[in-house]
Amino acid sequence: MSEMNRRGFLKGAAAATAGSYVALSSFNLMPSVLGANSEIRLAVAGIRSRGGAHVNDFMKIEGVKVVALIDPDKQILEQGVAGFKKRYNVGDEAIRGYADVREVLDRKDVDALVIAAPNHWHSLMTVWACQAGKHVYVEKPVSHSIWEGRKMVEAARKYNRIVQAGTQHRSCPAVQEAAHDIQAGKYGKVRWVHCSVLHSRASIGKVTEPTPVPPTIDYNLWAGPGPMTPVMRQQFHYDWHWQWAWGDGEMANWGIHYLDDVRHMLNWSDVPTRVVAAGNRFAWDDNGETPNMHFALMDYDGVPLVVDIRNLPDPTRRGGKQGALYLGARGGNYIQCEHASVRIARGGGGAYDNDGKRIHQYKGDGGSGHAQNFINALRSGRREDLAAEIEVGHLSTAICHQANIAWRAGKEATPDQIRENIKSSEDALNTFADMLEQLQGNEVDLARRPFVLGPTLTYDRKTERFTGPNADSANRFLKCSYREPFIIRDTV
Repeated sequence: MSEMNRRGFLKGAAAATAGSYVALSSFNLMPSVLGANSEIRLAVAGIRSRGGAHVNDFMKIEGVKVVALIDPDKQILEQGVAGFKKRYNVGDEAIRGYADVREVLDRKDVDALVIAAPNHWHSLMTVWACQAGKHVYVEKPVSHSIWEGRKMVEAARKYNRIVQAGTQHRSCPAVQEAAHDIQAGKYGKVRWVHCSVLHSRASIGKVTEPTPVPPTIDYNLWAGPGPMTPVMRQQFHYDWHWQWAWGDGEMANWGIHYLDDVRHMLNWSDVPTRVVAAGNRFAWDDNGETPNMHFALMDYDGVPLVVDIRNLPDPTRRGGKQGALYLGARGGNYIQCEHASVRIARGGGGAYDNDGKRIHQYKGDGGSGHAQNFINALRSGRREDLAAEIEVGHLSTAICHQANIAWRAGKEATPDQIRENIKSSEDALNTFADMLEQLQGNEVDLARRPFVLGPTLTYDRKTERFTGPNADSANRFLKCSYREPFIIRDTV
């Protein structure tokens, strides 16, 4: 499909010493290789939703047992422990519940920690676990900032731990096969890439006074490295995704999956070096802070990448259930090569010639074997066997942070100003036109709620910092603020 035709297609609890965790077990020479016949014992942190799914997935694997559940919400923890005992018909000795992850890291009989806690906890839990001699499976996005993501990599290397990122598409056969074909040159040179997440979400509502923390929650342990500020949202759980102190917006909630697929399929070993972003939180007057329409134009060694994240309804479809159609109702990746395009979303996709005819089908499963891949690597003792080793996860997450930072460093702008900044890419201009049309259908008045446009930023891969003009406005977002004793030190 030519670039000119693209738009038509679019429409159709001991305190840690000095803030770091060094348990006695870290001084034991725990072998990296867990024998093929050894039982692997896991602890799962954060069991409300995704963590509960991890419990089920790992318990299905032969030779693996979940022996500890961790959650600072007493109600969720007690229900999780009781449900585990009932489902697996075990007694108190088989499973224990904890509010504080540090108590579990002191257990010498736990081999690995599976992290599904909120984003702001991912990096610190990973560093602490590595220091305590544990291996780690950490959910996406692996970090809450670029700086702390690099510290996760450093900890994994220093303590020789196997750390898997929860970007499970890396284990999806469709993405793996497409990656092989694209890198082999089957469809010719890659010309441009469009990455989209097209979900429809509802407003999280608005409170003008703090919401009391539920009495079942230890707020100190829930906040951890994040601030213990008053809760300004109606729903305590999940909606933290849309507030910067704890979450990273849809860009890192769902965008991470498809951005990681881009890196995988195109064999990108690093991140883009140029980024400009625009968007805002439109239509909703709520306590959310992250944009619900977020656009970024990036450059990776001459290949333009458009990232298109939308959470507003498509007004042209009755019921308004999804965003504008591109690769199906939820989006995905569109990779335009010289001779064909590859279109991949969760579960599979296909290759299409430039007339739009499908010439190959890519069958996938969304990465259902990702947990097994982690266990296989634990048994081999080789981080090279991981589908999504922590540095892979760090770099893919860093792209999300780049896009978020590029927007957060911005200021209000007119559509014409945005067009001027993205005019180098026809795909970018077409995408922005589609966004404007969708906003109009949602009756958004841009005079009252304008776009925010970030400055064009240049990124240095070696230092993992922005350089040149406007760098100062961006670099202040490279690292989070932490509070004692939940701190990642410069030296992990």
